[in-house]
Amino acid sequence: MNIKDAATRTGLPAKTIRYYEEIGLIAPDRKDNGYRDYADSEVHTLAFLGRARSLGFSIDECRALLALYDDKARTSAEVREIAMTHLDQIEAKIAELQSMRDTLRGLVHACHGDTRPDCPILADLASEKA
Repeated sequence: MNIKDAATRTGLPAKTIRYYEEIGLIAPDRKDNGYRDYADSEVHTLAFLGRARSLGFSIDECRALLALYDDKARTSAEVREIAMTHLDQIEAKIAELQSMRDTLRGLVHACHGDTRPDCPILADLASEKA
């Protein structure tokens, strides 16, 4: 199938599909006219990549997960380790975002938002504290 059909079936933009080919995640055949020809196996791989990326896995993590998917001698422990590491990163990012939210919420609450020039938000941004 052509790239448009592969994009439709996987929900991925053609640009993303071309990028995945460029970095070696997929390798579709080429027709005599030079157009890409995606087999069902490549479409499956693209769908796999789309789902993994939607869960926030990096390209390198996707590459590792694909390799494990193709390795019939894999252990689920290897897959779980990648997923747990990624989950730990997500949890750390959530904690960081919650801290940012709490700080900003406090600053917004402290700011009167009136006609006076003093503003706790600007004062905090201008402070040298980390």
